[in-house]
Amino acid sequence: MELDLPQIEARKQTLEAARVELKQHFVGIDDIIDDLLDYIQIWYLMPEILSRPIIINLWGMTGVGKTDLVRRLVKCLNFQDRFTEIELSNVDSTAWQTSVSEILESNNINDGESAIVLFDEIQRFNTLNPDGSPIQTTKFADFWELLSDGKLSKREKVDLDHYLQDYLFQQREQKRQRDRGQATGEEESHLGLYEAQQLKDMLKLDHDILDIADMSRWQMIEKLQQAKRKKQIYEPIDHAKTLVIISGNLDEAFSMATQTSESDIDADIFHAFTQKITLVDVKNALSRKFRPEQVARFGNIHLIYKSLKKTDFERLIEQEIQSIADKTQDKFGVVIHIDHSIHQLIYRNGVFPVQGVRPVFSSVVDILETNLSKFLFAALLNHQKTIDITYDFTTAEVVAIIGSMTQRLPFTGQVDKIRQSNLQDTVTNISVHESGHALAYMVLFGLAPLQLKSKLADSYAAGFTFPHQIHETRDTLVHKIKIYLAGGLAEELVFGAGLASIGRGHDRQQVTTLAAEYVRRYGFDPKYQANYAMDEAYELNKFTTDRTIEKMIARLVKETVELLKQYQPLLHDLSWQLAATGSLEASQAAAIALKHNLTVQVREEGFLHIPNYHQILQEGLSLPDTEQG
Repeated sequence: MELDLPQIEARKQTLEAARVELKQHFVGIDDIIDDLLDYIQIWYLMPEILSRPIIINLWGMTGVGKTDLVRRLVKCLNFQDRFTEIELSNVDSTAWQTSVSEILESNNINDGESAIVLFDEIQRFNTLNPDGSPIQTTKFADFWELLSDGKLSKREKVDLDHYLQDYLFQQREQKRQRDRGQATGEEESHLGLYEAQQLKDMLKLDHDILDIADMSRWQMIEKLQQAKRKKQIYEPIDHAKTLVIISGNLDEAFSMATQTSESDIDADIFHAFTQKITLVDVKNALSRKFRPEQVARFGNIHLIYKSLKKTDFERLIEQEIQSIADKTQDKFGVVIHIDHSIHQLIYRNGVFPVQGVRPVFSSVVDILETNLSKFLFAALLNHQKTIDITYDFTTAEVVAIIGSMTQRLPFTGQVDKIRQSNLQDTVTNISVHESGHALAYMVLFGLAPLQLKSKLADSYAAGFTFPHQIHETRDTLVHKIKIYLAGGLAEELVFGAGLASIGRGHDRQQVTTLAAEYVRRYGFDPKYQANYAMDEAYELNKFTTDRTIEKMIARLVKETVELLKQYQPLLHDLSWQLAATGSLEASQAAAIALKHNLTVQVREEGFLHIPNYHQILQEGLSLPDTEQG
């Protein structure tokens, strides 16, 4: 094979230019862009040497830019005419196309030449029900053929025989009519454009479509018969030169995507959790939607999007604001200066970490563009060329200085409105509850919670105490039960049992689950060493463990009450500070604890609390033999 070195060099330059352009447009996904372009390099530079298609999987939460990245990549590589997006479905409903081959054929890229195919929202094509039972479907079965060896079976054999038999039958019928002396009017007939296109696609002819349309039907029959004699017409199409990109959202892997009150949780916390998602997590999530042999066909190139960090969202907001300023100056000749307070307002009301960038764009329109249009009208009317825009958080007004004029527009962000609607008594109740959780967490784990919130932008969420990742052991299961119990028990201690709220409902569910797992699944209670959580043939009577579980929870309630009483001054102080501010960071909670002689660590979002197993083993090995075991 002789390589076209100048062409390869030109393509390499195009690829590097695409890298620069994509990084300028997208925020926070430089590593995804680098990995994607590195993986497609061989396909783009030398597709001739590939023996099977390159399959790249993109996984992430909604709104992180998976589909947009592929579309922009296609544009950068000038592949718009060799690209198609496909959303597969396993729903048995009437559709024009029921195979991948048909879709590619209709887009004129089922020819074995270089192309890009995006299978988007692939999680909707699940072949397993949530209970693990298979979904019966016959649609798009050739998708798995494509992933397996890169070849798609043709439908042309059936079509070819059908067309040939049809035309031969027509010719026989015309001969009978001629034998009977009847005029047929078909002797000099030619193909129309529709039939010519069918013939061109079916036989992969290089002829111009108009030349094919001028063929007589006898010429067409001859072409069909020649094609039948060439056995390769029936061979599947080799898509070795097709770049297959699969994109989807896997909630099973991105468990953070189901978190409530996500506008109040620090974006860096979400980023730290998504950063720990691995190829194994993705394959485990896929195995709950697809059969094992199908999971294997996705391959091992899995690019996993992390949720954006706080600095990424801030950069995105800055980028959007600058774009608006540039467009305003270019179109109207008016220079606008946007104060940082506007950036803050957009962040407070537009950042939902698990929802990606879309809410940010919406908030930029709501907060900046809508108000800017009013200020811009005043500036043009008064022949002013500059506008300085700021936000006054005290008066809740957007303020614009237009030349010598000052305009003030009352404005409260949509999310801020919800936060402000929370009654102080409700916030105080929640503050005591969450402070109970936080206090138990600090005492039992020696860590300040990542974030402590009692005033949320969610009418249905009570509040939250965000923990670190905890390696589960016998002791940590007990600690977690106490932490869940501490919220409702703190309310009883501060307000009295009669005024304790029902906010403990979810906590008690978690307590019961953990205690049942402690006894039934893990065998941490010496009286029950079998696994009482198994089903079907191995199922034991789990109800025999109920009294033990109930006694365990009752005992831990008493111990948790004693813990809260021991640190009651700290509980009151923490509750008061949280009620006043609605939110406490880890460093603030640690400072309050230190005032009451409790020292706790402030650790980063990605910190994993785990016993020092290595040191314990090392110390055990250093003991004399008589003292070991």
